[in-house]
Amino acid sequence: MVLATTTLCSGAAIAEDYGPWQVRFRAIIVQPDESSSTSIGGFTDHSTQIVPEMDISYFFNENISLELILAVIKHQGKTNNTAIGDLAVGGVWLLPPTLTLQYHVAPGAMFNPYFGAGVNYTIFFSESLPAGSPLVSVDHSDSFGFALQSGVDIQTGSDWFLNLDVKKVWIQTDATLDAGALGIVTADVSLDPWVFGVGVGRRF
Repeated sequence: MVLATTTLCSGAAIAEDYGPWQVRFRAIIVQPDESSSTSIGGFTDHSTQIVPEMDISYFFNENISLELILAVIKHQGKTNNTAIGDLAVGGVWLLPPTLTLQYHVAPGAMFNPYFGAGVNYTIFFSESLPAGSPLVSVDHSDSFGFALQSGVDIQTGSDWFLNLDVKKVWIQTDATLDAGALGIVTADVSLDPWVFGVGVGRRF
């Protein structure tokens, strides 16, 4: 009992030593969980990507924080089984800042799980066409959606900690493809990716 009390008090003291700001750096796997409909039938398919990510958190108290997640992702897209066959759409960059409100279960403990929910705004930009493509241009609308998150911070005995994180982000875009003589092709695309991350963080 004395040992347990000492451990809890020690953890609380450690938590109180730090300020309200926290930064994490992660490598993330962005894996679309995709569904779509197009004006020429078939379906769209976007590539899974591994990219660096940074997030900044502000702690209102030891249990509640607000996290802003920042990353830039380039997906390669294609359409399959359409009325004009399979078609490589090319690359598109995404800037998907995500803001989540988090609850941290065990502040100061070696393993501190957390859960979060929030919103995402995704900006699509710099579409590029593959060489020899029959397409003239591709355009994507921006997206507003929701996000859920869970993860754990693992203390290492130093100022830095390890982090494991998983998110589900709902991203929907309306894509417009100018296929020249073949006409305009439209697609309603829900990317809805799973995002798996591992990295390190530090509280200030």
